[in-house]
Amino acid sequence: MTISTLRRSARGLAAPRTAPREQPTAATPYTQGRAARLWRGPAEDPSWARPSLVILLCATATFYLYDLTSSGWANAFYSAAVQAGSESWKAFFYGSSDAASAITVDKPPASLWVMALSVRIFGLSSFAILLPEVLMGVASVGVLYATIKRHFGAAAGLIAGATLALTPVATLMFRFNNPDALLVLLMTLGAWATVKAVDESRARWLVATGVLLGFGFLTKTLQVFLVLPAFALAYLLAADTTLGRRIQHLLAAGLAMVLSAGWWVAIVELVPASARPYIGGSQTNSFLELTFGYNGFGRLTGDETGSVGGGNGWGQTGLTRLFDPEIGGQISWLLPSALLLLVTGLVMRGRLPRTDGRRAQLVVWGGWLVITALTFSLMAGIFHAYYTVALAPAVAAVVAIGATLAWERRDRFGMTTLAAATAIASAWSFVLLARSADFLPWLRWVVVVLGLAAALLMLVLDRIHASAVKVVAGAALVAVLAGPAACSAQTVTTAHTGSIVTAGPSTGSGMGGPGGGRGGTPPQGAANGATGTTNGPTTGRGGMGGGMGGGMSGLLDASTPSTEVVSALSADADRYTWVAAAVGSQNAAGLQLATGQPVMALGGFNGTDPSPTLAQFQAYVASGQIHYLLASGGMGAMGGSSTETSTTSQILAWAAASYQTVSIDGTTFYDLTQPLAAS
Repeated sequence: MTISTLRRSARGLAAPRTAPREQPTAATPYTQGRAARLWRGPAEDPSWARPSLVILLCATATFYLYDLTSSGWANAFYSAAVQAGSESWKAFFYGSSDAASAITVDKPPASLWVMALSVRIFGLSSFAILLPEVLMGVASVGVLYATIKRHFGAAAGLIAGATLALTPVATLMFRFNNPDALLVLLMTLGAWATVKAVDESRARWLVATGVLLGFGFLTKTLQVFLVLPAFALAYLLAADTTLGRRIQHLLAAGLAMVLSAGWWVAIVELVPASARPYIGGSQTNSFLELTFGYNGFGRLTGDETGSVGGGNGWGQTGLTRLFDPEIGGQISWLLPSALLLLVTGLVMRGRLPRTDGRRAQLVVWGGWLVITALTFSLMAGIFHAYYTVALAPAVAAVVAIGATLAWERRDRFGMTTLAAATAIASAWSFVLLARSADFLPWLRWVVVVLGLAAALLMLVLDRIHASAVKVVAGAALVAVLAGPAACSAQTVTTAHTGSIVTAGPSTGSGMGGPGGGRGGTPPQGAANGATGTTNGPTTGRGGMGGGMGGGMSGLLDASTPSTEVVSALSADADRYTWVAAAVGSQNAAGLQLATGQPVMALGGFNGTDPSPTLAQFQAYVASGQIHYLLASGGMGAMGGSSTETSTTSQILAWAAASYQTVSIDGTTFYDLTQPLAAS
């Protein structure tokens, strides 16, 4: 059997860049209604392409929506800010932790805007908060499909979309309320716009890229700029216009990016500090300091003022970091194969004209992959496993592109590349699955046997009957996706709450655990979206008194107060600006989400921000604006800052010396309306 025969036999698995346009006939859907045309898709596409995309998107939506509210408030830190933004437009604009706008979260507010609008439409509930993330995930899959299909055909687009949808960390974050879901969508849209800009050599699409990345900055500050070098390089290398125009277009895109991000930053920096909330995460009440310090270069160097860790506290840095027991199962399933396919893909396209669109896509996705992977591997500051969701679209795209290029060639080099990529992926899946020994122990053997068998058959593909070619390709695809698919399925059937979450079954490493990772118990009542009371026994009676009042549980996750605590804080709530104050945002969030009333987060997320000062807090109390103060909690109170000098420890010490202590169902508060006789 000849190579040309094999190519003909596999027609449709890797669609060419352009296909002959079908001529409408009486039998084609183009003589039918609009619905039929939407189902059929463009006439030049294979008849199966659009239906397959619809099935992929519907399956992704169904998968991500399954038991969505099991995670309750998910990350209560952000859920409390969403609640605040749904009640106050000022809190909405700034991203405040409470409706009275004492302090903001430690990120810009774009992702909160989307969730707060959802809550304004549907009412406060776990579903209303998490639904936008699901829709962002489905949209990311669709945008990735459209981008890859543009040069590599519908089959490649489907492979890329399915790979993204089944990546465990993507499954986790597209069902969770951290900013990362919106960040991934905006970066993927940026890649799509960049590819269109290269193809059409027009400034408007590059300007659109700048706008998208600008809003990405308003989602998670500087992280979005990790994709910027790859996008700029692809346009500079491949756009079919003069070098001068290419540079002009890039400058225009840069200006658009600055304007789309800078308008909000300018307002925040220019508004007097007395007229806006304190910028959470900063030490000087400055968003620019937050951007370039705690959330910026501090993440690279480990020098993060106000952080609770750093250096080895966030794992060992190095080129193997993304493959270690904590991170590997999140993202690395296809990472080694993606790197191999990236190199071989560039070799295959290396001698083509400068304007080759396929090579430009490799630069876009490959540059995104390499730069982001190196940054995550070497950064010494705060790093969590879920950050790696930013790699998921790039890994999926490079795998689909590289595999398509190799499959289309169908020569010795191409098939050896495909065989090696399949063998590596299946072998690495075996290793990753073995790290969770009790999780489907039979699956790793199926994966490695099927994958290695498919790889061997690829090496002798010219000797295989044509009817078996697609079977070999399908077996390879199943082998490389079965592992991540199984871990993604485990992820959607497990509740995830808190600030540090991970996907898939436990490997016995990292900071995951109850309330802070896999299987964390969600706050009672959150699934129903109740604004106050809980249903049945509370999960937080011990947590409020011990865990929420101090320790890592109070820092990384919110506990649910008992009915008695909620009733006490809600009594005469209209008389106070804040019904309570608590050290650390998670402690405050638990009280706020349960009562539906503003709760002041002293010291921001870690309890280490210098806000409010002791004098400011005393003024609030003197004017009758705060009712209760939770008696302990947060790193500021625990010694995350100097216990003698931290603002929060000063406040707690003053309250202890000045106001009566009350115990409400085992939880200790200072009643700031009842001064001690001696004071």
